[in-house]
Amino acid sequence: MAEVLIQDLDPVVLEKLETLAKKHGRSLQTELKSILEAAVQAETPKASKTPEELGWSPGFFDRTAGCFEDEPLVRYPQGEPQERNWIDTLRSKDTEILRTEYI
Repeated sequence: MAEVLIQDLDPVVLEKLETLAKKHGRSLQTELKSILEAAVQAETPKASKTPEELGWSPGFFDRTAGCFEDEPLVRYPQGEPQERNWIDTLRSKDTEILRTEYI
């Protein structure tokens, strides 16, 4: 097993690590090993499950999502947006006229 030496560690950090180790009922070395292993595991990507492992029938997505065999979809030009005018409306009990602009 390899050994790791950490130099110039802030005494406050060391004290906090010792407190954590004591709280978890471990030696300082075991606590540091646990922290490092957890950090590496958190960075390791987990293998994703196949659709079959997630409960989908075999070939489901090939039969559905990837089976569009019609003519390609075409999006025709939409033209310029319609410009709307100001509308005056009564909106409150005080019969205050509010102007609302719809663009």
